[in-house]
Amino acid sequence: MTRFLPAFFGALVTGCAARIPERVSAVPLPPPAVVSVAPEDTAPKADLRLVPPEVYMRSYLQLFGGLAPLDVQKVARAKEGSQLFDNWDAYVSALGFPDYRTDIPRLTQTNALMVATFVRLGIALCDRAVEHDLKARPPLGERVVFAFELPAGGVLDRAAFGARFDVLHRTFLGYPSALAPAARTTRFFQLYRDIVEMHKAADPKSRFTPEEAGWAAVCYGLVRHPEFQLY
Repeated sequence: MTRFLPAFFGALVTGCAARIPERVSAVPLPPPAVVSVAPEDTAPKADLRLVPPEVYMRSYLQLFGGLAPLDVQKVARAKEGSQLFDNWDAYVSALGFPDYRTDIPRLTQTNALMVATFVRLGIALCDRAVEHDLKARPPLGERVVFAFELPAGGVLDRAAFGARFDVLHRTFLGYPSALAPAARTTRFFQLYRDIVEMHKAADPKSRFTPEEAGWAAVCYGLVRHPEFQLY
């Protein structure tokens, strides 16, 4: 019996070594049959939310030229004191920031005071931008909001307004006005025209020209737009 074991194991090893390994070739499957076609559901599944106050503050400071908060406060107050801008202490809590000194939590929903603060800050930004960009008329690269020139005669048609409105739309909302709802540019153009006509007839006159007041009103609308404050 013993003398057969080497021969047996030798035959076994030889048989294993000579065996061809099995291979399975990859064969592409045919595409699955179309059973039904349904349109993609792109409707929002959650309510819009207010941007965090830190994000709003950063955007606001950037629109002021990237200044520090106290520098923005100084520019916004200018020589008029608190008529246009109070101070950050009056606005920080209203914007939704938590105040751990007085145990005030972070606000997650809007309220009347917060909306009024958005309006106040937006007006301060737009008015100072009109003074800096349109009245002082620095080079376009140094302008913070109105990075365009007004026509010499002050008259704008729909096309001329649309090109300048697109600059503001990109600045505040982050995308071209051509991608916005079709009626948006038309509505803002009508707003601009209405404000210009009202300021021409106003007495006493504003410190802004009618055209400057028209662009300030357009700026008010964009800085308070839901797309600027919600996501």
